[in-house]
Amino acid sequence: MKTIDEIIESGRRPDEIITELKMKMVIVPSWSKLKKEYDPKLHPVMIDKNYRDRVSKKGEVIKMTRITLGLQKLAVKRMTELAFGVPVKRKYNAKTEEEKKASMIMEAIFKKNKINSVNFERSRYLYSSCEFATIWYSQEQDVMYAGEKSKLKLRCKTYSPMKGDLLYPLFDDYDDMIGLSIQYTREINKEKIIYFETYTDTAHIRWVQYGKSGEWTEEMREDIKIEKIAGVYGYRDEPIWEDESENVFEAEWSLSRNGNYLRKNSKPSWVVFCDEDEHVKFGGEPDDDTTARNVLRYPTNAKAGYATWEQAIDALKYQVETIRQNFFVQLQLPDMSSESMKTMPMSADSRKMIFIDGQLKVTEESGVWLDVFHREINVVKAFMKKMFPKLSGAIDSLEVDVIITPYQIKDDAENIKNNSDATGGKQIVSRRTAVRNLNMVDDVDEEIKEIEREEAAERAVSISEPTY
Repeated sequence: MKTIDEIIESGRRPDEIITELKMKMVIVPSWSKLKKEYDPKLHPVMIDKNYRDRVSKKGEVIKMTRITLGLQKLAVKRMTELAFGVPVKRKYNAKTEEEKKASMIMEAIFKKNKINSVNFERSRYLYSSCEFATIWYSQEQDVMYAGEKSKLKLRCKTYSPMKGDLLYPLFDDYDDMIGLSIQYTREINKEKIIYFETYTDTAHIRWVQYGKSGEWTEEMREDIKIEKIAGVYGYRDEPIWEDESENVFEAEWSLSRNGNYLRKNSKPSWVVFCDEDEHVKFGGEPDDDTTARNVLRYPTNAKAGYATWEQAIDALKYQVETIRQNFFVQLQLPDMSSESMKTMPMSADSRKMIFIDGQLKVTEESGVWLDVFHREINVVKAFMKKMFPKLSGAIDSLEVDVIITPYQIKDDAENIKNNSDATGGKQIVSRRTAVRNLNMVDDVDEEIKEIEREEAAERAVSISEPTY
């Protein structure tokens, strides 16, 4: 296999370079296929050509019922909420003052890039389109991180097939990523322009193609000063809903077909039984009113009455509910809808137990995320050494751990009681910490001073009172 430097050698033709950079070694489903499962508007019940509206003999347009269940999209939301509903924490093991300063700067960089929102976005991309890439880059701009000035501002941008981007990671024989390429399309002055960007540990190159039939032209080539690929890549073999789409489609067909029956038979039928020579009108029968009821005639003894339709609604409900229940059971995702919660009366402990499957699922999925987060920390460290050269040694030696906490129902009262019992009933936090965590006041210091003033006034009153 060629080295990355041999592939991107400037003397080669751009189309040859790009062809080799597109040699994708990981296999993920195409978004064009996954989108038909993810988007309810593209489910078979909505686009099947054999299931379409028709015109009756009387010229009336008969609309076909189409009911969709967006459970695939819901599964992506549920998994994202379970994994990142509690923000990811970075634990810094800073041993010196310089390392403490470096840790504060790194945390400020992540906070200014709204990393919690970025994680939600990346999770949605990973669990629906099966892959994403985040590129970190710097801009020349005066900025302050944790009280330290810098001439460079660090930013990040995430790419995904959901946004129309094509990702091409390139790995060597040891499964180390040696190149990360992204193809995307932009429309400028009503003209679509295709870009192909490649990041290696030594270079950042951009090629451009005007129109699909145009030739690739190298637009930019710059050196990478951080000596690392300035990005991270994550992927999985299948979407989070796995192989459950066919079951969802079956439930949609059942509901839609039942909707057609309901629409056709919900009108009561006025049935008249009479011989042909009888012309008796029963109850002022409105022959021309076809919207309010159906009128049927049968030759027999003269009588009339309403005939109602009895459908097997319990069987339909059982089928759809079973499919929905199995969907969440198979994927280890809790059905946290308010409708499900209120129909299942249970204790607080029982509600906590509902999330055990979800917590195990997050633990299973954490491997991909920990690889991404640790690599991302190394990328940010490399940029920080260029931004704050005086702290290079501390940045290198700073140990950072990443903690992913699955979402679960918290019982603060129980947590406080357990910690208080563990310390023999002694105070476990300071008054300042308690006031800050309560989050009911804007100025914590002023609130504590006001509490102390009130306590001093109460003591003064108690001292001045006479004793007998």
